[in-house]
Amino acid sequence: MSKGTFISLDEHCTGFIQQQIMHGRYGSTSDVVRAGLHLLEKQQQQWQALSRALEEGERSGVAQGFDLEEFLQTQRQNHAG
Repeated sequence: MSKGTFISLDEHCTGFIQQQIMHGRYGSTSDVVRAGLHLLEKQQQQWQALSRALEEGERSGVAQGFDLEEFLQTQRQNHAG
């Protein structure tokens, strides 16, 4: 169900929206705003997932039995052209 909402946009945003519509990427201002909100929502979800992963990593403590030089050598070998 759609709900009308009034928003104020500066000239830059208005111009960008009109450009997207003019180039046929979107059919209306609402389409552009919905696409932008979808991307913002997706970005927020990614940040939340990253934040949870960082917290989990911090709680797990210091890595044991990790040899940085061995790891780097393996990476160099795997990516050597």
